Amino acid sequence: MRRRTVGPDDARSWLLVNGARGELFDVAHDSRADQVVLDIEDAVDPANKAGAREGVIRWLAEAGHTAWVRINDHASPFWADDVAQLAGSPGLQGVMLAKTEAAEHVTETFDRLGGSTPVLALVESALGIEESVNIARARGAFRLAFGSGDYRRDTGTSADDLAMAYPRSRLVVASRIGGLPGPIDGPTVSSSHPVLREQTAVTVSLGLTGKLCLDMDQLPVINEVISPTPSDVAWARDFLADFDARGQVIRDGSDLPRLGRARKIERLATVFGVEPT
Repeated sequence: MRRRTVGPDDARSWLLVNGARGELFDVAHDSRADQVVLDIEDAVDPANKAGAREGVIRWLAEAGHTAWVRINDHASPFWADDVAQLAGSPGLQGVMLAKTEAAEHVTETFDRLGGSTPVLALVESALGIEESVNIARARGAFRLAFGSGDYRRDTGTSADDLAMAYPRSRLVVASRIGGLPGPIDGPTVSSSHPVLREQTAVTVSLGLTGKLCLDMDQLPVINEVISPTPSDVAWARDFLADFDARGQVIRDGSDLPRLGRARKIERLATVFGVEPT
């Protein structure tokens, strides 16, 4: 069984897996995904949610099995049972809370799970975007994610990069204010790798540091594009070596920003295993 080496703070690829299809769980767990999310919300018909939840809990109880679980939203009739039954599950890394629209949605979920299970708030509406700073500051909030499809349905916004830049940027700013890791972007539905690569590059350019994923074939592309490039790593290491060689003396106003960037690239290169060209 593959041991996951990239923790959820830095995770680039978040693979969503239908929570009613237990035969996919081991395959997903052994995949190239940085983190796996078993989905018992939108992926599962209401009539099958209880059975899917039970199957997820059984799988998490088996030795070596770990995953996040996307649970139903706070306003749904399934939320209370989701948190009550998942609380204490041995392999539960955290929950992704669907359709988060208020800070109390996060804190009530966190508290009912026992006060130690992280909550990844999935923001999927205009109200959620408007409340994103409060959500990011909520007790128990671990990271924000963008439910781009539901957001478009809620607002009538197109999938155009310019139209979607505003909500993505709001989540980036909210995450910074709340002291959270960078937010996770919504999935790319297209099976075309060039399209995925282009859209993931937009994700990175706007400051998001992860991406939801619906297809295991997408994982290598997402992981590659969100990682520092080998040339970036070479620049960072050269800059840091030169900085040390001159006694770590700041020469001008550009040195501190460059130093911060170089240290960030070096840390991520170590986490993701990227070597310089």
